[in-house]
Amino acid sequence: MKKSWIALMLCLMIAFSACAEKNVYTAVEDDQSAVDVSGTEKIEITGAVIQKTGGNASSADAASFRGVNAAVRVYDQAELTLRSSAVEATAQNATGVFAYDGGTIQIEDCTIDVSGGGAGGVQVAGGGTLIGKNLTVTSASKAAIRSDRGGGTMLLEGGVYTSKGTNGCPAIYSTADITVKNAVCISEQSRAVIIEGKNSVTLENVTIEGNDQSTKSGSIHANVLLYQSASGDAKEGTSVFTMTGGEMTSHNGAMFYCTNTSSEIHLSDVKLNLSEDGELLIVSAGRWGKEGRNGGNCVFVAEQQELTGTITVDAVSTLSLQLEKSSFKGSINTSQNAGQTELVMDAESTWELTGDSYLSSFTGDPGQVTTNGYHLYVSGEQVC
Repeated sequence: MKKSWIALMLCLMIAFSACAEKNVYTAVEDDQSAVDVSGTEKIEITGAVIQKTGGNASSADAASFRGVNAAVRVYDQAELTLRSSAVEATAQNATGVFAYDGGTIQIEDCTIDVSGGGAGGVQVAGGGTLIGKNLTVTSASKAAIRSDRGGGTMLLEGGVYTSKGTNGCPAIYSTADITVKNAVCISEQSRAVIIEGKNSVTLENVTIEGNDQSTKSGSIHANVLLYQSASGDAKEGTSVFTMTGGEMTSHNGAMFYCTNTSSEIHLSDVKLNLSEDGELLIVSAGRWGKEGRNGGNCVFVAEQQELTGTITVDAVSTLSLQLEKSSFKGSINTSQNAGQTELVMDAESTWELTGDSYLSSFTGDPGQVTTNGYHLYVSGEQVC
């Protein structure tokens, strides 16, 4: 009887503790999320503390592709609204907030701090949707804003997103359609943005910076990478980067690098701060794809935009640079060893040469080109 009474008291104490801490959600077991919403559930949580402080994922792929072991996971058509809460993930392979397999998350005025390895801040995969507003997200190992296999949709407005790691820890990693507005995005030791395959990143009035410190063999340092790894995480197709307004800074390497994929870059009224090497764009083969067939094919459209720096296109790559009411101060293919490179300038655009430049095709008035003593060659013929 005495043992039964003690057991009853313990149960009552546990129940009372759970009621007193009803806004604290904690997970410490393997493959366990502190908040896990599935099926047809529609849940609202406000003013909570959500902690994933222990437990491992059954595999890194399960964590990255399906959100297993995340602090917050929503999947299987379920919906979660999360407001004014703090999310902390310290376990290995524990993403902060993860929408998967048709799940939808609306999250507002929250902080997400992910300090465990192998995990990002806010993420979609497998067709998930995440809509966030005024978030403060910090990630130590992978991107603060991230997607993985199967993609999805992410729309973020306001907030600060910081990635602290190296080698694959950009501010934004996209295998989905990701839009960020009126926010600050920082990668302290990696690229600012990576887009893989047939996916996109759209930035509106965003301040973003990267500091690419990649150490992998064959890496070309750049702030924005558009590529195809052929790992199966992203469909083959055109990678699209669009930025309107705002400011982007590269602390190391070229501003843009396109390799082993087709890509589109659209800029309008963006302040670009190049690194000391002054490289604007590299379109070339790299460490992905089959040698001789792994160049980049890039369409770069600048509208009401100031551009500076050097542009390089290697022999297995192509570039179509289109200037619309824009100015360019720089050089293109100074080494002459280039693939198909065309420049189209409308009547309101200008180009100031900073070195001899070589194109395959030029559409525009040579009178719009200020040579500064250098020369422009088109298909081997001097134009000005």
